[in-house]
Amino acid sequence: MSGTSRTVYLGNIPPETPAEEILGHVRSGQIESVRLLPDKNCAFISFLDSSSATHFHSDAILKKLSIKGQDIKIGWGKPSQVPTSVALAVQQSGASRNVYLGNLPEDIAEEEIREDLGKFGPIDTVKMVREKNIAFVHFLSIGNAVKAVAQLPQEPKWQPPRRVYYGKDRCAYVSKTQQQNAAQYLGIAPGYAHVLNGADRDLISNALAQQSVAAAAVATSAGGVNNLGNRTVYLGNIHPETTIEEICNVVRGGLLHHIRYIPDKHICFVTFIDPTSAASFYALSNLQGLMIHNRRLKIGWGKHSGPLPPAIALAVSGGASRNVYVGNLDETWTEDRLRQDFSEYGEIELVNTLREKSCAFVNFTNIANAIKAIEAVRGKEEYKRFKVNFGKDRCGNPPRQLNQQHNQQAGSHDGLSSPPPGNGFQRSSPSGPGAPGSTNPVSILNTGSTNPLMLYLQAAQAAQPSPQSALPLLSPPDSSAALSANTFTSAAAQAAFYSADASPASQPPSLAPPPSGPHHSASASFGGANGTASPGLANGSGAAPTIGGLLAPASARAAQHARAVSLPVFTQGPFALPAAAAPPLPMPQGAPYGLAIGGEGAHALQGWAEEEVGAQ
Repeated sequence: MSGTSRTVYLGNIPPETPAEEILGHVRSGQIESVRLLPDKNCAFISFLDSSSATHFHSDAILKKLSIKGQDIKIGWGKPSQVPTSVALAVQQSGASRNVYLGNLPEDIAEEEIREDLGKFGPIDTVKMVREKNIAFVHFLSIGNAVKAVAQLPQEPKWQPPRRVYYGKDRCAYVSKTQQQNAAQYLGIAPGYAHVLNGADRDLISNALAQQSVAAAAVATSAGGVNNLGNRTVYLGNIHPETTIEEICNVVRGGLLHHIRYIPDKHICFVTFIDPTSAASFYALSNLQGLMIHNRRLKIGWGKHSGPLPPAIALAVSGGASRNVYVGNLDETWTEDRLRQDFSEYGEIELVNTLREKSCAFVNFTNIANAIKAIEAVRGKEEYKRFKVNFGKDRCGNPPRQLNQQHNQQAGSHDGLSSPPPGNGFQRSSPSGPGAPGSTNPVSILNTGSTNPLMLYLQAAQAAQPSPQSALPLLSPPDSSAALSANTFTSAAAQAAFYSADASPASQPPSLAPPPSGPHHSASASFGGANGTASPGLANGSGAAPTIGGLLAPASARAAQHARAVSLPVFTQGPFALPAAAAPPLPMPQGAPYGLAIGGEGAHALQGWAEEEVGAQ
């Protein structure tokens, strides 16, 4: 039995939910098997490795995973080993639960494929690509896929020229947003996130899991547990002459779902696609300030966005953004004409025409309107000769502040510590063994941490010292640490995320600095169209005990009730494998507990409940 589980429990699943819909929410790593228990409205998803399981577990909690509008309980299954036959097939043949079928007849039907392959085991999805005469069949386990690949070619109908082999598990797909989040956590310089394509999957999963934990700590610091998974950030004190284009020019770090500007009230609500991006933007804006027309904006949390709609999530995974690209334009197509044609589908933030490249970009304020516009415009006769597709959302670019930090020697802002000076990017010279044009892994690592989530939590800890400090601060590595592969842990954030154990009457402590004077405090949350401030949760005498400004683990207050789960600790060196350097928080053997949203109980934090998972 392994010490860390590779199986995640999902409870409270709506009746008759197919595996395809459940697994559509998984994007954290290769799945070994899925077990559905419809009579108990639950499922167990077993990954090939525990780091992928930890990533999915933390991400599902952060995003408040829901299916058909129903909140899903998240927990851990019993630890287990990957079956030996499966492990060998993965190692020797690159096996996955996805079976690739090639050189198919043009007239083959999906029903025929399901019938021929269904005898090897339950099927998750069948995807046919008619123009290439290929198909992909995802089973619910790698073991069944291995049987299909071994036995199907022996049948006369499936012998050459037909091809049968393994494809890539759709749940192991790494999106650009995930690349950016992992790169930010690992301290990889902006613009180099793509190098993670060739990185070890464990490294990415660990980084994403740690980033989710840090994002959860930041999100709950000001708005409490109910703010977990919020994707909406509030901007206030906006200059009267500010345009929505100028606001979008300073928003960086993640794709936008929608942005709502209310000029009369000088406020704006920015909703990101990903809650981790929202937390990063919130943290960096509080740390370094956000200026438009020489006026510093107030930063807070807006009314909870709720989970990302599945249709939008699916579109984003296919490359959707709020920016529409129109190519092959001639000079007769002006910016005004494009704005007029596209405005019927929704509010437009910016139209940018590039005459020298014969193209234009139409930026909507809502990604749903961009999706609708592309579908409609492609059917219009006058647009059929143009290339219409999704462009790149500039708000998804890395924050400019991170690009400029090597020139900054800034002091403190509003009581928050500034990032250490010298956070530039180290560029290695082309001399030495690396040929010109090749990328030295060390050269893409920042010499200091530029992760705004960690910097924010550090600053919050410094602003609220706790006498109970027993866990290390969230210390980013310096340049020597990055190059010598010293470990980078977030034990305090892990404690806050996984082992918070307050009574329902207790309030979570605030990580934000105390307000000074009448200006906006990071501990205030904003909701509704009017942006009315609701008081933040202060760390008063009735609050739960803290460690380093974060919620203390259960073991610190009730030794008999230890249910902490640790996230992996890994090195900060260039693409190193995980290395344990700090003792992880214990995970109880034989009695795996998980955390679930929306429960109650004497030992549960508000909005959280324990779920004992007894995998049969």
